[in-house]
Order: sequence, then C-alpha cells, then structure tokens
Amino acid sequence: MHSATTTLNPISSHPPKLHLFPPKLHNFHPKPNLYPQPIIKMAFLGGLSFKINAIGPVGASGDDGFQTLAEFMGKGGQNVGDELVVLFSHLEYACKKIAALVASPFNSNLAKNFSAASSSDERDKPKPLDIVANEIILSSLKNSGKVAVMASEEDDAPVWLADDGPFVVVLDPLDGSRNIDASIPTGTIFGIYKRLVELDHLPPEEKAMLNSLQSGTKLIASCYVLYSSATILCTSFGSGTHAFTLDHSTGDFILTHPNIKIPPRGQIYSVNDARYFDWPEGLRQYIDTVRQGKGKHPKKYSARYICSLVADFHRTLLYGGVAMNPRDHLRLVYEANPLSFLAEQAGGRGSDGKVRILNLQPFKLHQRLPLFLGSPDDIEELESYGDVQQKVNPGYDV
Repeated sequence: MHSATTTLNPISSHPPKLHLFPPKLHNFHPKPNLYPQPIIKMAFLGGLSFKINAIGPVGASGDDGFQTLAEFMGKGGQNVGDELVVLFSHLEYACKKIAALVASPFNSNLAKNFSAASSSDERDKPKPLDIVANEIILSSLKNSGKVAVMASEEDDAPVWLADDGPFVVVLDPLDGSRNIDASIPTGTIFGIYKRLVELDHLPPEEKAMLNSLQSGTKLIASCYVLYSSATILCTSFGSGTHAFTLDHSTGDFILTHPNIKIPPRGQIYSVNDARYFDWPEGLRQYIDTVRQGKGKHPKKYSARYICSLVADFHRTLLYGGVAMNPRDHLRLVYEANPLSFLAEQAGGRGSDGKVRILNLQPFKLHQRLPLFLGSPDDIEELESYGDVQQKVNPGYDV
C-alpha cells in the first residue's frame, strides 16, 4: 500500500454561520430604496430553483424545504438506519476534502517528491492524488467505527479495520486522476455491503478478502462523487437513485436530483472512437448503425467521451444512451458493480456485453471486464449484435 503525506485544511461539515450585516441600530434610519432589486428565479441543476436577491440565495440552507443528505437518509427519506448515516457522514467529509484537494492550485506539488513502486502498466501506475485520496478515505472510514473492511483500487489487498464494523466498503478513490492537470472532471466510487458475520471465525486476511468479493446483488448502497464545476454526490440505498450537490456556503450536500430516471433510450454513445479498428465486428456494426440513425432509434447518435468514467456515466444517467469501455479494463468490484447498481436503481442497465454485471461473482479483487452502462433499450440493442467485447488488447497505453 502506498502512502503520501500532504497538509490539508480541515473542512467542517457545518461551518459557523457568517454574519454579513451588523445588527439593526436603534438610531439608524436607512434611506428608502427607490430602485429595489428584482427577485430573479433561476433554473439550477435539473429543476432546483431558488430566489436570488441583493443579499444572496434565499433558502440555500434548507429553510425553503431543501433537504440535506443526512436529512434524506433519516426520517425524511430512506430511513436506512443510524449506522449507515454515520458512515455516510464520514464519507461526505472525506469527499469534501478530496474535492478541495483536486481544486487546489498546489496539488501539482505532490508529484515533486513522490515516488511510487514501479509498474509494468504505466497507465495504471498510482498517481500522487490517487494515493492521498486513498489515505483520506481510509482515515475517515477508521474514524467512523462502522467499517470492518475497506478494499480499494490502490491497495493490493483489502484492509481489515474493525471486528465489530457492520459494513464493507469497496472503492475507487479517484477515478480519472490522470486528467486532473487538464482540469477534466474526476470522481470517487463507493460500494457498500454488510459484513458477512458467518466469516468472523476466519483469519483477518481471509475474511477481509471474502467480504470484499461479494456479488453485486448484495450491495446495500452505492455512490459516486463527481468533482467538476459542481461537486455532486449520487447515491442509492436500494430504492431509487438520487443526487446531491455540495453547497459550499454551508458544507452540506443538498438534494438536487431526486429519484433520477434514466431515459429508456438516449442519443449519445460514449467510447474511445480512436480505437474503432481494434474493436470486434459486432461493436463496429452497432456504432456504425446508431450514428447513421439506422438502428431501432431513428435519430443519429452523437459521440461524447470525457475519458473519466464517473463523468461519462453521470451524463449518461441524466441524458440516456450508453457509456462503455469494451476492453477488459474496468474493475468489477469497485467500478462496475457500484455503478451498475446505481444504473439499475435509475431504471438503466449495467452489462459486460453479454450478461448483467450484478449477476457476476467476483473471483479476485482487481478483476477486470468490459463495461456497458446506460439506457435499457440501448443496452439491449447493443447486446443483440453479439460480438461487442474487445478481448484482444493491441498494447496501446491510452
């Protein structure tokens, strides 16, 4: 397990309220405002609208009925239980620290005195921010006291944290980190399982691994956090998919996309088109067909590819279509399973090109596979072409 040290400013989930204006003075008589500022209603983030006047947003802290993630998980929403609420409060805190780190002008300094173990795959070699993000999350999970096992893309083996922790957390701490220097969106992916108490008698290393290799059908919660123009936490507890946007004025994640429903069919496909000639025949035929408007959907499809899995999936979740990587590249345990869970809870599908992702039984921690996520009708049409998995890797790095 790699480690790195960096100094981060603490981020409070509930910063003190700022008093921007002094209290009213008894002998002060303000002049009448002859030119009052109009109140403007703005559409924001998929339907959320609030009033903005001369002193800022009204109700941004919840007094207009806005709901925080903690409130949503409690009596006002999912009622998932106190232990999961505590766990998510620590995950929120970790992701707010990562969001601040990703946006910092000083994060490039991490690489100057950083050395990682050599890797035959330069593309997957750990980056400084990956490792720092991993350490931030590990610390938060330890502090929560609610996690028995953490399994991360950045660690060779799962980490056993607490004998009495009720949960198992699998994660990709910083997806798309190699794009940070170009200010391209990145993300964090989580999957949460219950600890398998029937394995408690086994040695720590063995029970940690077996707890981490649970089938995706046993997920009790899943989440990704998108670090972009807004920081968005999208999650599901098994009854719908919901997205929350970070309000930087309060430090709260506010419900902005309740009960997301992916369109049955979209008009966008997301894949690295530059590798077209390396694809199997079935995938080439599918792409040729839909972008000419000759598929089951009569409109011509457009290509949108960010090369950041969380960002490509987030757009697909909202607009429909397919986000895909046909190679054996993405990890089943902490990328494919959590995102497929979110897709299904939004009415979409996750597939390896042949079968449902969540039905696959992981047999090793860093198991790779092709991944196709998106609208149910689009995934069904893609699978009908048969040969869509790229099983031969020509050896390119990107």
